Amino acid sequence: MKIVNKFIPHALVVLGFILVSLIYFYPLLQGKQIFQSDIAQYTGMAKEQNDFRAAEHAEPYWTNSAFGGMPTYQLGANYPNDFVGKIDDVLRFLPRPADYLFLYFLGFYGLLLVLKTDPLKAFIGAIAFGFSTYLIIILGVGHNAKAHAIAYMPLVIAGFILVFQKKYVWGGLLTMFAVALEVNANHFQMTYYLLIFLLILSGYFAFNFLKDKEYKPLLISIGTLMVAGIFAIGANAGNLLATSEYAKYSIRDKSELTFNPDGTKNETTAAMTTDYITEYSYGIAESLNLIAPRIFGGSSHENVGTDSRMYSFMMEQGVPSDQAQDFVSGMPTYWGDQPIVSAPAYIGVVVFFLAVLALFIDDRKIKYVFLSGALFTLVLSWGKNFSLLTDFFIEYVPMYDKFRAVSSIQVILELCFPVLAVMGLQSFFKAKDEPKLQQKALVQTGVFGLGILLILVCAKSFFHFTGMNDKSYLESYGPAFVDALKEDRMSLYSADLLRSGFFIVVTFGILWLFIKNKFSQTTTLIIVGILMIFDLFFVDRKYVSAKDFVSPVQIAAPFQETPADTKILEDKSIYRVFDLQGQLQGRSSYFHKTIGGYSAVRPRRMQQLYDYQIAKNNLEILNMLNVKYVIQVDKEGNQIPTINPEANGNAWFVSDLKLVNKPDDVMKALDHIDTKKVAVFNVHEHEAKFKNARMKKQWDTTGTIKVVEYKPNYIKYQSDNKKDGLAVFSEMYYKNGWNAYVDGQLTDHFPVDYVLRAMEVPGGKHTIEFKFEPQVIKTGGTITLISSIGMLLLLAGGIYFENRKLNRNKSEFKI
Repeated sequence: MKIVNKFIPHALVVLGFILVSLIYFYPLLQGKQIFQSDIAQYTGMAKEQNDFRAAEHAEPYWTNSAFGGMPTYQLGANYPNDFVGKIDDVLRFLPRPADYLFLYFLGFYGLLLVLKTDPLKAFIGAIAFGFSTYLIIILGVGHNAKAHAIAYMPLVIAGFILVFQKKYVWGGLLTMFAVALEVNANHFQMTYYLLIFLLILSGYFAFNFLKDKEYKPLLISIGTLMVAGIFAIGANAGNLLATSEYAKYSIRDKSELTFNPDGTKNETTAAMTTDYITEYSYGIAESLNLIAPRIFGGSSHENVGTDSRMYSFMMEQGVPSDQAQDFVSGMPTYWGDQPIVSAPAYIGVVVFFLAVLALFIDDRKIKYVFLSGALFTLVLSWGKNFSLLTDFFIEYVPMYDKFRAVSSIQVILELCFPVLAVMGLQSFFKAKDEPKLQQKALVQTGVFGLGILLILVCAKSFFHFTGMNDKSYLESYGPAFVDALKEDRMSLYSADLLRSGFFIVVTFGILWLFIKNKFSQTTTLIIVGILMIFDLFFVDRKYVSAKDFVSPVQIAAPFQETPADTKILEDKSIYRVFDLQGQLQGRSSYFHKTIGGYSAVRPRRMQQLYDYQIAKNNLEILNMLNVKYVIQVDKEGNQIPTINPEANGNAWFVSDLKLVNKPDDVMKALDHIDTKKVAVFNVHEHEAKFKNARMKKQWDTTGTIKVVEYKPNYIKYQSDNKKDGLAVFSEMYYKNGWNAYVDGQLTDHFPVDYVLRAMEVPGGKHTIEFKFEPQVIKTGGTITLISSIGMLLLLAGGIYFENRKLNRNKSEFKI
C-alpha cells in the first residue's frame, strides 16, 4: 500500500500533463488537426513513398518524386526491428501535436525529480518548460522531429546526472533508453546541441571526481555511460547507418567542386557555406526578447490590432475598416537580424526572474552547469554576429558545419533556465528559517531584473527599429507606411517592457509576502506557478491557437490539383516536371516526378546541377533529366504547363564518351554538350567500373531501349540493339543500393553527366533491371535487433540486481 501511495502524486501529475496538453490544443477534441506548413511540404515529398507502402506493404527506401530521385532515409522511412520506435509510439499516445507537448512535460518532470524536486514544483516547472514559446512555435509550423528530440533531452540529462551520482544501474538504464529515444527522434542537429551541453555537464562532474581523487567512480561512470550509449546507438543502427551513408551525398557534406557557380574559387572546406550556416543568427541585443517577447517586433507576421498606428494610417488612406483590419493582422513588425521569424524565443520573464533568484540563493554548484550551458549556447546562437567563436566552431569543431540555423541552439538555454527557475523556488522555500537570506536574495534579484528593463527603457532612443525589408516597403508603399510601421514597433517595444516589469513586480511581491508570513508555501507556490504559466500561455496563444486547426481532409491532402497538374497528368508516360516557382517546395512532388522538392538534406549533386547549369538556362540539362514539362506562371498568376519536345526520354544510346579526370571537368563539360550523343565520364574516379573507358570504341546508336515497368525502387527496361551500345538512363546514380541486372545477371553500371547512370549493353535483345537493394538496411536491421535484445537483457538484469540489493538491505535492517 505504501508503494501505491508513493506513486499516486506522480500519477496525478501525468494525468495533469495529459489534460493540459489536450486543453491547450482543444480543437483536437473536436476532430480537427493542426495545419503545419512543414508537414504539408513533407506530405508532398512522401506521397510516392506512402502510396508504395499502401500498395506493396513494404518500404521503397527510394523516391523518384523529388530531386530526380533520392533515398527516403530522412523522409520518414521505417527501419526493420525498430524496437525503440515502438516504445516511442506508446509514449506518444495522444493526438498530434498534444503528444509532443505531453513529452515536453514528461521528460522535464523526470529531470526535476532527479534534481530532488517535489511533485508540485516539478509539475509547475515542467509546464513552464513545455510552454516556452519557441517549443510551441515549432509545433505550430511542423518541426515535429525537432520537437521530438527536444522532448527527450531532459531525460538524457537526468540519466547522466544519476550515473555521476553513483546510481549506476538506474542511471545507466535511464541513459540507455533516453538516448535511444533521443536518437530515434531523428533530429541530429538537436542531439548534437545536447551533446555540447552534456560535455559541460560531464566536465563538471569529472572535475569534482578528480578534485576528490575518486578515480574509480569516475571510470565506472564513464564506462556505464559508454555501455548505455553503445546499446542506444546500436538500437538505432538502421537509421544511423543509412543516414550516415547518404549524408556524404547530400548538401550537408562538403562539395567536391573547387569553383563556385560564378566561376570564382571555392575557398571553404565546410560542408556548407558560412553564410548559409549562419543565415539565421540571433542578434546580440535581440537576445533580450527572451524576457520581453516583442521588443524586436515579435514576428514577421504580427497582428498589431485596430489601435495601432498602421490601422490609423490605413483609415487615413481611405481603406475600408474591414480591409484595414485584415491588413494589420499580419504586419512585418520584426526588425531583428534574422530573415524571417515566426515568433520570439520567449522563455518567460517569471522563469527568468526565478532563475536569477537561484543564482543568489541556491548553494548547489550544479546551478553553474545550467548557467554555463545557457550562456554558452546563447553566444553560439549569435552566429555571424559573434563570428570569432562561430567561425572557430565551423572550421574546427567536428560536424558543426553540417547544421544551419545556428539560432536554434537556444533550445539548450530554454531547457536550462526553467531548471534554474525551479531550483530558485526550491532554495527560496528551503530558506524559510532564514528570512534575511530570503530578503537579500529577493532584493538582489528584483534589482537585477528591473535594472535590465530600466536600461532597455532608457536605451530605446538608441535603436533604429528598421527591418531588413524596410527598403522594399519604402519603394512599394512610401515613407508614411514605413513610419507607421516603425511607430508600431516602438509601441510593441515599450508595451512589452512594461508587461515584463509588471510580472517581475507581482512575482517579487508574492514572494515578499511569503517572507512576511502573509501566504503559506503552497499558496505562494501556486500563485507564482500560475503567473509563470500564464505569462507564457498568453504569448504562445498569439502564435499558435485554434485558428491553426483545420479538417482532417485538408491535412491528408494539403495541395489542390490545378488545371496545369491535370493537363500534365493526362500523360501516362514516365517523365519529370520542373516547377519554376516551386523548385524548393514539396507541392510538385505530391503530383509529379520532379527535379525539385523540399528537404534540408537534398542530394548535393542535384542541387549543384541546378546552381551551376539549370539556373543559367542550360536547357540541355533539362533534356538529359527527362524534364518533359515545365510549369510556368503567367501575369495573372496562373500555372501554365509547357511541353519540352527535346527531352531525352527514359534511356538512350550515345555514340561518344567524353573522358575527364575530376568533378570540375564533368561540370564544365556540361556547359556545352549534346547529351543525346555524348556522355561525360570521370575516368579518375570510376575507371574500374568501365573497362573500355580509354578505348576508342564504336558504339551502336541505332538500338532502342524503353521502360516496361516503373516503381520507386525498381525499373525494368527492354533493349534491342544490333551491336554493343552505351546506354544512358535519366535516373540518378547512387552507388550504395542501386544494382543493375542484364537478363538476371548483376552488371556494372557507372555515373555519367554528373548525376545519371550508364552501362554497356551487349548487342541483341535484353531485359535490363535496376533494383534498389541497400545493404545498409540489412546490416542496420541486424545490429538493431541484437542491440534491442541486449537492452532488454540489461533492463531485466538491472531490475533483478536492484531488487536483490533492496531485499538484502531489508534483511540487514531486520537483523
